Amino acid sequence: MSENKHFSDLLLKRQSELKALSATGDEASRPVELDQARVGRLSRMDALQGQAMSQEARRRRELELVRTSKALKRLELDEYGECLTCGEKIAIGRLEVDPAATLCIGCAESANG
Repeated sequence: MSENKHFSDLLLKRQSELKALSATGDEASRPVELDQARVGRLSRMDALQGQAMSQEARRRRELELVRTSKALKRLELDEYGECLTCGEKIAIGRLEVDPAATLCIGCAESANG
């Protein structure tokens, strides 16, 4: 199997997983019931915290879906695996861990400072 096919398969699998998680995660991010007669104060606080965590998880999934889509586009354009900052090849090991990586380890470390 070619490297491009391997990474394409990894990215498509990740994209599918993220979409499936998005479908199941929507339930937890629904508005919280604030009727004090029906739900106790601590229960509402727990529900609000759960809702906030669910919304953040959804935001992260959406960002990861964008990163994955862009990586698939780079594969189509034969630009996959090149650092967007310096143009050098991104290490295969790094791409195995994060197939949507856009920076080589040196540029990533520089960016994080």
